Amino acid sequence: MLIRSKRGWELPESAATPESIFMSRRTMMAAGAGIAATALAGRAEAQVADPTADLYPVTRNATYTVDRPLTAEDVAGNYNNFYEFGGSKQIARAAQALPIRPWTVKIDGLVEKPQTIDIDKLIRAMPLEERVYRFRCVEAWGMTVPWTGFPIKALMDMVQPLGSARYLRMETFDTQSWAPGMRSPWYSWPYVEG
Repeated sequence: MLIRSKRGWELPESAATPESIFMSRRTMMAAGAGIAATALAGRAEAQVADPTADLYPVTRNATYTVDRPLTAEDVAGNYNNFYEFGGSKQIARAAQALPIRPWTVKIDGLVEKPQTIDIDKLIRAMPLEERVYRFRCVEAWGMTVPWTGFPIKALMDMVQPLGSARYLRMETFDTQSWAPGMRSPWYSWPYVEG
Protein backbone atom coordinates (compact mmCIF):
# COMPACT_ATOMS: atom_id res chain seq x y z
CA MET A 1 0.00 0.00 0.00
CA LEU A 2 1.29 3.43 -0.95
CA ILE A 3 1.22 6.02 1.81
CA ARG A 4 1.78 9.48 0.44
CA SER A 5 2.55 12.43 2.68
CA LYS A 6 1.50 15.79 1.35
CA ARG A 7 4.17 18.41 0.97
CA GLY A 8 3.74 21.55 3.04
CA TRP A 9 2.68 23.61 0.01
CA GLU A 10 -0.01 21.16 -1.18
CA LEU A 11 -3.41 22.42 -0.07
CA PRO A 12 -6.87 20.95 -0.36
CA GLU A 13 -9.36 22.96 -2.41
CA SER A 14 -11.12 23.90 0.84
CA ALA A 15 -7.99 25.71 2.10
CA ALA A 16 -7.81 28.14 -0.82
CA THR A 17 -8.80 31.67 0.13
CA PRO A 18 -12.42 32.28 -0.96
CA GLU A 19 -12.55 34.75 -3.82
CA SER A 20 -14.87 37.07 -1.87
CA ILE A 21 -12.18 37.55 0.80
CA PHE A 22 -9.43 37.84 -1.80
CA MET A 23 -11.42 40.51 -3.64
CA SER A 24 -12.33 42.51 -0.51
CA ARG A 25 -8.65 42.82 0.44
CA ARG A 26 -8.02 44.23 -3.01
CA THR A 27 -10.73 46.86 -2.57
CA MET A 28 -8.78 48.53 0.25
CA MET A 29 -5.77 48.90 -2.02
CA ALA A 30 -7.69 50.07 -5.10
CA ALA A 31 -7.04 53.78 -4.55
CA GLY A 32 -3.28 53.30 -4.33
CA ALA A 33 -3.32 50.97 -7.32
CA GLY A 34 -5.20 53.59 -9.32
CA ILE A 35 -2.45 56.13 -8.69
CA ALA A 36 0.21 53.61 -9.72
CA ALA A 37 -1.74 52.64 -12.84
CA THR A 38 -1.96 56.29 -13.89
CA ALA A 39 1.80 56.63 -13.53
CA LEU A 40 2.36 53.54 -15.66
CA ALA A 41 -0.08 54.54 -18.39
CA GLY A 42 2.39 56.81 -20.15
CA ARG A 43 5.05 54.12 -20.13
CA ALA A 44 2.63 51.55 -21.56
CA GLU A 45 1.80 53.88 -24.46
CA ALA A 46 5.51 54.16 -25.23
CA GLN A 47 5.81 50.38 -25.61
CA VAL A 48 6.18 48.99 -29.12
CA ALA A 49 2.85 48.09 -30.71
CA ASP A 50 2.07 44.36 -30.83
CA PRO A 51 2.80 43.17 -34.39
CA THR A 52 0.30 40.33 -33.94
CA ALA A 53 -2.59 42.49 -32.68
CA ASP A 54 -4.58 41.80 -35.86
CA LEU A 55 -4.89 38.12 -34.82
CA TYR A 56 -6.98 38.88 -31.74
CA PRO A 57 -9.48 38.16 -30.36
CA VAL A 58 -9.36 34.46 -31.20
CA THR A 59 -12.06 31.80 -30.93
CA ARG A 60 -12.67 30.40 -27.44
CA ASN A 61 -12.23 26.63 -27.13
CA ALA A 62 -15.46 25.52 -25.41
CA THR A 63 -13.80 22.34 -24.12
CA TYR A 64 -12.21 24.35 -21.32
CA THR A 65 -14.89 25.70 -19.01
CA VAL A 66 -15.00 26.68 -15.37
CA ASP A 67 -17.81 27.00 -12.86
CA ARG A 68 -17.00 30.50 -11.68
CA PRO A 69 -16.81 34.03 -13.10
CA LEU A 70 -13.62 35.40 -14.60
CA THR A 71 -11.32 37.34 -12.29
CA ALA A 72 -11.30 41.06 -13.04
CA GLU A 73 -8.57 41.90 -15.57
CA ASP A 74 -6.95 44.57 -13.38
CA VAL A 75 -6.64 42.05 -10.53
CA ALA A 76 -5.37 39.23 -12.75
CA GLY A 77 -2.87 41.53 -14.44
CA ASN A 78 -1.53 43.14 -11.30
CA TYR A 79 -1.78 40.63 -8.44
CA ASN A 80 0.51 37.81 -9.45
CA ASN A 81 3.86 36.12 -9.01
CA PHE A 82 6.71 36.81 -11.37
CA TYR A 83 9.69 35.92 -9.21
CA GLU A 84 12.11 36.90 -11.96
CA PHE A 85 11.23 40.50 -11.04
CA GLY A 86 10.87 40.14 -7.26
CA GLY A 87 8.84 38.60 -4.49
CA SER A 88 5.97 41.04 -4.03
CA LYS A 89 2.49 40.53 -5.42
CA GLN A 90 2.49 44.03 -6.90
CA ILE A 91 4.94 43.04 -9.59
CA ALA A 92 3.40 44.80 -12.61
CA ARG A 93 5.64 47.87 -12.32
CA ALA A 94 8.86 45.83 -12.08
CA ALA A 95 7.79 43.63 -14.99
CA GLN A 96 7.68 46.69 -17.27
CA ALA A 97 11.45 46.18 -17.63
CA LEU A 98 10.84 42.95 -19.60
CA PRO A 99 11.64 43.66 -23.26
CA ILE A 100 9.17 41.51 -25.18
CA ARG A 101 10.23 42.62 -28.66
CA PRO A 102 12.40 41.43 -30.26
CA TRP A 103 12.07 37.97 -28.70
CA THR A 104 13.13 34.61 -30.04
CA VAL A 105 12.29 31.07 -29.02
CA LYS A 106 14.94 28.39 -29.38
CA ILE A 107 13.77 24.82 -29.98
CA ASP A 108 16.53 22.23 -29.94
CA GLY A 109 17.39 18.81 -28.61
CA LEU A 110 15.87 15.61 -29.93
CA VAL A 111 13.90 17.14 -32.81
CA GLU A 112 14.16 16.76 -36.59
CA LYS A 113 13.77 20.49 -37.19
CA PRO A 114 15.61 22.47 -34.50
CA GLN A 115 15.16 26.20 -34.92
CA THR A 116 15.29 29.62 -33.40
CA ILE A 117 12.20 31.57 -34.37
CA ASP A 118 11.00 35.11 -33.81
CA ILE A 119 8.04 35.11 -31.40
CA ASP A 120 5.80 37.00 -33.82
CA LYS A 121 6.51 34.54 -36.64
CA LEU A 122 5.83 31.67 -34.25
CA ILE A 123 2.51 33.16 -33.12
CA ARG A 124 1.44 33.66 -36.74
CA ALA A 125 2.38 30.07 -37.61
CA MET A 126 0.30 28.52 -34.82
CA PRO A 127 -3.44 27.82 -34.52
CA LEU A 128 -4.38 30.32 -31.79
CA GLU A 129 -7.27 29.68 -29.42
CA GLU A 130 -8.59 31.01 -26.15
CA ARG A 131 -9.09 28.76 -23.13
CA VAL A 132 -10.47 29.63 -19.72
CA TYR A 133 -8.46 28.26 -16.82
CA ARG A 134 -8.62 28.38 -13.07
CA PHE A 135 -5.19 28.90 -11.57
CA ARG A 136 -4.50 28.03 -7.95
CA CYS A 137 -1.37 29.28 -6.28
CA VAL A 138 0.44 27.35 -3.57
CA GLU A 139 0.02 30.50 -1.46
CA ALA A 140 -3.73 29.78 -1.14
CA TRP A 141 -5.20 32.13 -3.73
CA GLY A 142 -6.58 31.54 -7.17
CA MET A 143 -7.98 33.26 -10.21
CA THR A 144 -10.01 32.35 -13.27
CA VAL A 145 -8.68 33.88 -16.47
CA PRO A 146 -8.82 33.54 -20.23
CA TRP A 147 -5.57 32.40 -21.81
CA THR A 148 -4.75 32.88 -25.47
CA GLY A 149 -2.13 30.65 -27.01
CA PHE A 150 -1.73 27.49 -29.02
CA PRO A 151 -1.76 23.77 -28.23
CA ILE A 152 1.74 22.44 -27.57
CA LYS A 153 0.98 19.69 -30.09
CA ALA A 154 1.07 22.29 -32.88
CA LEU A 155 4.60 23.28 -31.85
CA MET A 156 5.67 19.63 -31.62
CA ASP A 157 4.25 18.99 -35.11
CA MET A 158 6.34 21.90 -36.39
CA VAL A 159 9.67 20.69 -34.95
CA GLN A 160 8.96 16.94 -35.17
CA PRO A 161 10.43 15.28 -32.06
CA LEU A 162 12.54 12.18 -32.70
CA GLY A 163 11.25 8.78 -31.63
CA SER A 164 13.90 8.73 -28.91
CA ALA A 165 12.54 11.92 -27.28
CA ARG A 166 10.64 11.22 -24.06
CA TYR A 167 10.11 14.60 -22.41
CA LEU A 168 9.54 18.24 -23.23
CA ARG A 169 11.76 20.66 -21.30
CA MET A 170 10.85 24.35 -21.25
CA GLU A 171 13.38 26.87 -19.97
CA THR A 172 12.88 30.57 -19.24
CA PHE A 173 15.16 33.43 -20.12
CA ASP A 174 18.12 34.14 -17.84
CA THR A 175 18.90 37.83 -17.97
CA GLN A 176 19.61 39.35 -14.57
CA SER A 177 20.20 42.83 -15.96
CA TRP A 178 16.44 43.41 -16.43
CA ALA A 179 15.12 40.67 -14.15
CA PRO A 180 16.66 41.42 -10.73
CA GLY A 181 14.79 38.61 -8.98
CA MET A 182 17.03 36.18 -10.85
CA ARG A 183 19.88 37.30 -8.60
CA SER A 184 18.16 35.71 -5.60
CA PRO A 185 19.98 32.66 -4.24
CA TRP A 186 16.88 30.69 -3.21
CA TYR A 187 15.72 29.83 -6.75
CA SER A 188 17.63 27.98 -9.40
CA TRP A 189 17.60 30.09 -12.57
CA PRO A 190 16.72 29.80 -15.33
CA TYR A 191 13.37 28.29 -14.36
CA VAL A 192 12.75 24.89 -15.95
CA GLU A 193 9.50 22.92 -16.46
CA GLY A 194 9.17 19.41 -17.80
